[in-house]
Amino acid sequence: MRFKFKSISKEYPLILASSSPRRRELLLNLRIPFKVIPSRVDEKFDGTEDFREFAMSMAKEKAMEVYDRLKDGWILGADTIVIVDGRLFGKPKDYDDAKHMLKFLSGREHTVITGFCIIDPGGDLSYIEAVESRVRIRELSEEEIDAYLETGEPFDKAGAYAVQGIGSFMIKSINGSYTNVVGLPVCEVIFALKRLGALRKFP
Repeated sequence: MRFKFKSISKEYPLILASSSPRRRELLLNLRIPFKVIPSRVDEKFDGTEDFREFAMSMAKEKAMEVYDRLKDGWILGADTIVIVDGRLFGKPKDYDDAKHMLKFLSGREHTVITGFCIIDPGGDLSYIEAVESRVRIRELSEEEIDAYLETGEPFDKAGAYAVQGIGSFMIKSINGSYTNVVGLPVCEVIFALKRLGALRKFP
């Protein structure tokens, strides 16, 4: 099969349009050549969109903003949100907001949605998808919530917790992709990159 664009390589790395250290770590583990160019797009939910559509829309905006600056490269954009009882939780604004989120999540099951998209080197949206996972949090005491907040970990995480970090102590179960909860559904991303010819071979 012949592909239209150059594939990802050390000389032509994937562009991750995100400053998330979790997404960066996931890509490092995959040993895919990439570099980080964070998007400058602000995440704002107006309450009128479908949650899956919102996550995909944000991923697309982030990726396109970076492409508009570079005008080249395979660009990967992603956005992760937490939904519980029909409410969207992004990154907490401050300490009180993070505490409110954790108290609300305590003892409940919630949905983590990551929208991701791939912009090809010609600037076209080549792939877009939203992946869902279900996460159950055990009952948390006030003391546990306060102690977790004191670690500083929750403040740049959707839903105010890190499944791969200290926050793992509160996770009873995950139904679906674990890496999706971390911030990037690796299985689906690799499938998309291979299908598009961005990755000619993997692993």
